[in-house]
Amino acid sequence: MINFITGRIKAIFYSLKGAFLLLKTEHSIQAQSFIAFLFIIAGFYFEISKSDWLFQILAICLVLTAESLNSAIEKIADFIHPDFNKKIGFIKDIAAGAVFFAAVFAIFVIYNIYWDKLL
Repeated sequence: MINFITGRIKAIFYSLKGAFLLLKTEHSIQAQSFIAFLFIIAGFYFEISKSDWLFQILAICLVLTAESLNSAIEKIADFIHPDFNKKIGFIKDIAAGAVFFAAVFAIFVIYNIYWDKLL
């Protein structure tokens, strides 16, 4: 039982370390985190409902998760094959496509939450 608890504590430490590394080194994560911060402020300003908060936080987390996984895939691909490779490029494009889908969902959520409030 002690090993299980120790393992979970280490896992939390490594996940926090990874999150800070992403925020420190990845410009796309920095930009998306800044945009997320602005929408969190907007949520408080416009006093959005609990369900709107749930969707907004879901959208933020989905975009940040997709971008994080995309960054990891790109780092692995660059490590495996640092020079241009058509197959590696295809893999990177697919990973970027996942970020696109997450961003489209986020735009849809933000539109539905804030459009009426801004008019």
